[in-house]
Amino acid sequence: MMGYIPEETTSFEGRQEELARLDTALATHRLVTLTGAGGVGKTRIAQRSAARTAQRAAPRFPDGVWWADLSTLENAELLLAAVSDAVDLSDHSPRMPVEALCEWLADKRLLLVLDSCEHLVDECAHLVGELLTSAPGLTVLTTSRRPLNLAGEELTEVGPLDVDGADALALFTRRVTDSDPDALAGPAAARAAAEICRRLEGIPLALELAAAQVGPSTVEDVSSRLGFRFDVLARADFVWPPRHRTLRTTIGWSHELCAPVERLLWARLTVFRGSFDLAAARAVTSGGPLAEHAVAATLERLVAQSVVRRDGHRYRMLDTIREYGQEWLRELGEERALADRHAEHFLELARRADALWSSSEQARCYRQIDDVHTDLRTALDHLLATEPARAAELAGLLCFFWTCCGHLKEARGYLERALMAHDTQGPERTRALCALGVTITLQGDYPSALQVSELATRAAAYDGDKEAQFAAAYLSGLLALLTGRAEDARDTVDAALAAVPGWAFDSPSRLRCHLVAVFALTGLGRLPEARARARELRQHCAQLGEVWTLSYLEYQLALIALFQSAPYEAAGHARTMLESKRLLGDAFGIALGLDLLAAALAAEGRGEQAATVYGVGESYWRSVGHPQRGTPELRGVREQCEATARALVGDAAYDRAYRRGAAEYGRTALAAALAEEPPAQR
Repeated sequence: MMGYIPEETTSFEGRQEELARLDTALATHRLVTLTGAGGVGKTRIAQRSAARTAQRAAPRFPDGVWWADLSTLENAELLLAAVSDAVDLSDHSPRMPVEALCEWLADKRLLLVLDSCEHLVDECAHLVGELLTSAPGLTVLTTSRRPLNLAGEELTEVGPLDVDGADALALFTRRVTDSDPDALAGPAAARAAAEICRRLEGIPLALELAAAQVGPSTVEDVSSRLGFRFDVLARADFVWPPRHRTLRTTIGWSHELCAPVERLLWARLTVFRGSFDLAAARAVTSGGPLAEHAVAATLERLVAQSVVRRDGHRYRMLDTIREYGQEWLRELGEERALADRHAEHFLELARRADALWSSSEQARCYRQIDDVHTDLRTALDHLLATEPARAAELAGLLCFFWTCCGHLKEARGYLERALMAHDTQGPERTRALCALGVTITLQGDYPSALQVSELATRAAAYDGDKEAQFAAAYLSGLLALLTGRAEDARDTVDAALAAVPGWAFDSPSRLRCHLVAVFALTGLGRLPEARARARELRQHCAQLGEVWTLSYLEYQLALIALFQSAPYEAAGHARTMLESKRLLGDAFGIALGLDLLAAALAAEGRGEQAATVYGVGESYWRSVGHPQRGTPELRGVREQCEATARALVGDAAYDRAYRRGAAEYGRTALAAALAEEPPAQR
């Protein structure tokens, strides 16, 4: 089953009635919204319901259950990108994003969960309306403090756990005994636990925060101090609505129980929009009373108090708790300073990733950039408003990571905004121009890409920056390759490489120029020369552990082997390329590799398997929003592949196998395509 649902990190208690109501609603309505106050458990219920639905999804949702976390979005500009990412759409086309998303979902039958819509209600309502109209097989489940107010929306209200039943006490008990099995021993502790559940009105987040205070204090002490706080607030004519008052009071009480340095870290951590690791927390939040060496222990104390959630080696703060901490950050007057440090940290991370491009760290850097995608956007937004030159630098550094990870539209949007904000000539602007040109080229908008390429070439010559000149030459060469001008591509990169002698792996842009040269030689029909150069570069890539360039060298070697009537060798190179592209999560590269593998299988005489693999490739091409693309010489290879496979098995068998492959997508389909022997036909 395809799809993605976040794993539950703590036990799930009660809510059987709500889950049953939600099951019924999802069976009879295409739009269901879970509403309720903050901290009441909407996300957890949606998570459990989505998992239950996925387990019995076929035949109603054969295309899976997919989850989009919208809590990390500060504004609506990236809503479409977030939802597209969630359903595995890596659209590389220049189309409007909503058009691409509607087309991708049009023939699918799936459940899409949009979690935390309350700060983008109007935008979510508009998008959901478009999607439901375009995709008749789509069902949407949203969680929000406010309804979307769309026609046909089924509202399912989530209230607190019943304090007179067993669920609230069960949740509190489980959280307490997870850390101290003996904490609730004795009738006095049991009475105090029941009183805490009553005081906190069964609100799950409030119960978890209170449970986290048991251990340092007894249950009886926690109950007594909590009761005193509520009595004080009642005498102070507290004006919030009851449930908001209860949760906010509990969060405030947890805040008061923190040591001063813990409160400081709580406030400073709110600068992170997504998950973060310890290194990021140290770099961004230390200073003043919070020494760098003390961050780890202080962070763990916040985890113990349920202020911060930990998942493996990464940490995250719930929205409601972050909102409280942001108020304290404003009171401290540190908002701008923390945003500056946050942006500087992620700019430095991007610089390190770029510097490690031609090394064994490349794949790790890809994963790291993908992990912090949300905070890189936050850093870019801040730099665009405060330091446009650094925004241009950061956007340029991220180009190859983001385009490979499927964030092509996002990359183009940020690059265009950065270049508009930073119009002063210099290396940062020139490299951003080069990155924009590559992005537009990959979208297939060649006329616009040519204009940007000419600007970048002139700017690089004016700057005198050698790396920028290599970047401009790579852009010009790539564009020439894709528009059928292999000789121009070769001349451009050869001239750049001759002007500054050095080793191919001295810099990322220099290495990319060497790759263009191999492609150009193949396009010119100089196959022995192309093969020798590709093998030499591949050997160095393998020794260094570089993956991206190696994958495209394997692609070229597969293509050359096909041209030289060596299909078994071609299939081996294509599979190696696909393994690398799978590691990087590069949907565009996977689509290219599958086309080559299909052609090799057809040339081997395995017509039905070739048709199936070709069909899987078609599903990947759809995911990137393009018909089959690549250098012009691929057209003949694809045509020959289909003709050979049809001749081997007949039109009817070919069409059945192709449709079978085209209906599949994702890791399972790719693994089956990579198998040297076809799986048993079902």
